[in-house]
Amino acid sequence: VQLQASGGGLVQPGGSLRLSCATSGFTLDYYSIGWFRQAPGKEREGVAFIGGSAGNTYHADSVKGRFTISRDNAKSTVYLQMNSLKPEDTAVYYCAADRWLNRVVAGTCDYWGQGTQVTVSS
Repeated sequence: VQLQASGGGLVQPGGSLRLSCATSGFTLDYYSIGWFRQAPGKEREGVAFIGGSAGNTYHADSVKGRFTISRDNAKSTVYLQMNSLKPEDTAVYYCAADRWLNRVVAGTCDYWGQGTQVTVSS
């Protein structure tokens, strides 16, 4: 099982980025996926989650209205579209997977990918 996060980079405040989480080794249709982030000196934070079957989505209040999680099961990929980025969004972003959405929301996922750095700065 592998999850590969990509798409991070340096962007100015107000800009946009789209993160991708490419998965392999399991059938994405049956898994829930979460995006998490961790800034230096801060605890890991759950940013957005998407259920496996119905594809229900949940976004943290800190990103609601700016970030959107989506999935393309045919491509085995989950995305995080990030708009109106703020300096406080700067962090390493991780994707993670689990069969159960409640475990994803709790951050106790079975599978984690490596992070991708997002830096929002002028």
